[in-house]
Amino acid sequence: MDATPNIFLITGAALSAIAAALHVAVIFFGAPWYRLFGAGERMARLAEAGSRYPTIVASAIAAVLAGWSLYALSGAGVMARLPLLRPALCVITAVYLLRGLVIAPLALLAPVKVTPFWIWSSAICLGCDIVHLIGLSQVWGSL
Repeated sequence: MDATPNIFLITGAALSAIAAALHVAVIFFGAPWYRLFGAGERMARLAEAGSRYPTIVASAIAAVLAGWSLYALSGAGVMARLPLLRPALCVITAVYLLRGLVIAPLALLAPVKVTPFWIWSSAICLGCDIVHLIGLSQVWGSL
């Protein structure tokens, strides 16, 4: 572990952990929260009907985000080195970038689908990407 933990990757870990916690909260608070956080009317109705599908999807996303948080903490030097750390951090950073940029082709190809959810969630993902990218670039040589 590094003597000085990387604040950008710690911030990235916190952001991923918050996103994971929000996905868990959506499961507990049900259909109104699926709507509030932009999961769509279909997911909200499935949740209202008692379907397990929204819970499975939200749980899977929460698990992935929690894993990303752990990898960022590992890269930051605040916990033990996880396997495949460098490629994992590269993939995490790339996924945040792609998810953040998806708004551009969506706006060009299907502007009616650009909702406030897509705008703010894309901005958040781009912010997460920038934090991860800066942190990754700072620790690259030690990975």
